[in-house]
Amino acid sequence: MTDPSQTKLAAAIDAAFEEETRFLAELVKVPSDNPPGDCAAHAVRAAELLEAMGFTVERHPVPAETVRANGMISATNLVVRHRFGDGPVVALNAHGDVVPPGEGWSADPYGAEVRDGFMFGRGVAVSKSDFATYAFALKALIASGAALKGSVELHLTYDEEAGGEIGPKWLIEQGISRPDYAICASFAYSVVTAHNGCLHLEVQVDGKSAHAARPDTGHDALEAATAILSALYAHRPELATRRSRVTGIESPTLVVGLIDGGINTNVVPDRVTFRLDRRMIPEENPAEVEAGLRRLIEQAAAGLPGIRVTVRRILLARPFAPVGDAPRLADLVARHAEAVLGVPVGQHGIPLYTDARHYSEAGVPTVLYGAGPRDLLEANAHRADEKLKLDDLRKATLVVAAAVAELLS
Repeated sequence: MTDPSQTKLAAAIDAAFEEETRFLAELVKVPSDNPPGDCAAHAVRAAELLEAMGFTVERHPVPAETVRANGMISATNLVVRHRFGDGPVVALNAHGDVVPPGEGWSADPYGAEVRDGFMFGRGVAVSKSDFATYAFALKALIASGAALKGSVELHLTYDEEAGGEIGPKWLIEQGISRPDYAICASFAYSVVTAHNGCLHLEVQVDGKSAHAARPDTGHDALEAATAILSALYAHRPELATRRSRVTGIESPTLVVGLIDGGINTNVVPDRVTFRLDRRMIPEENPAEVEAGLRRLIEQAAAGLPGIRVTVRRILLARPFAPVGDAPRLADLVARHAEAVLGVPVGQHGIPLYTDARHYSEAGVPTVLYGAGPRDLLEANAHRADEKLKLDDLRKATLVVAAAVAELLS
């Protein structure tokens, strides 16, 4: 690396890397499973660690009623701001809530065990790693003495696994921050510029219970639900024909993931409830997708005597696509990533949904980039033995620091 400013950044990151590794381990050791979504204690620990680094940490607890309305118990968003000079504001966003660990681990999911150059633990890759990436990238920028024009903010939030309504979106809506650019948590070997949207609907089918010896005196909710499910499953082959133009994203998908109902084996079911997950490619209109599903469900149940169907939206995460100056930001990050990693770093979409959409919806040019391997499967994200190669953490920290330095120069 011949650029003197980047040489200083690399030296600062290398000098602090043992501290960065310990910082990440401390975050992994504090559970922040969502559900149940009781994440305030993790924010307390994260704030303590950041303050020990010399940062001033703003604590923004989300009102309890709003937290409960989003299916969680507690959430406190953290904001760190550092002003280098007059110029744009770059937000670096990662989420500290994680999915529950589940079974099958070879290590304590909250132990932050380091083995063969990898750290193991729930959230070590998604996305507590980027609490560390972004905090130590900012620390390196300060230590380098670079003459930058603008500000860097850390946005450390806690509701991505529950839909993201009270994290970045809440910070923007409350007027706590309005950045000019955003970089959100991801993995090191690609720059993500788009992702799918997601719609969750709950379908409640009500009938009338009856003794199984006289089913003719009731209205079978399960039979009606079966007709609706058959219509939904018959719709899936048509979804597969819709192809996205975004590299890395293929087609819309539909999955029924939860179902509940019935009273007893010898009783005609009076209620069946199920929830469906409909992933939307960036080219789709969420309002049209939801309206189409509601029509399909209503038509499948039409004419069934004694049956009432109620459809309730649980979650709507709109697709994420580039806005404004996002292509330049993506090119800049990809160029620095390729220089640091020594391999081609592409730009593509992913078939997931993330908090990045909230910045983009607010008109903020946004990309996803952070510490980690090439994909979710390699990281064991949301699976047992989630892991992070520590050298990827170091390299991603340098990429983010160098990219932000150029952006603010």
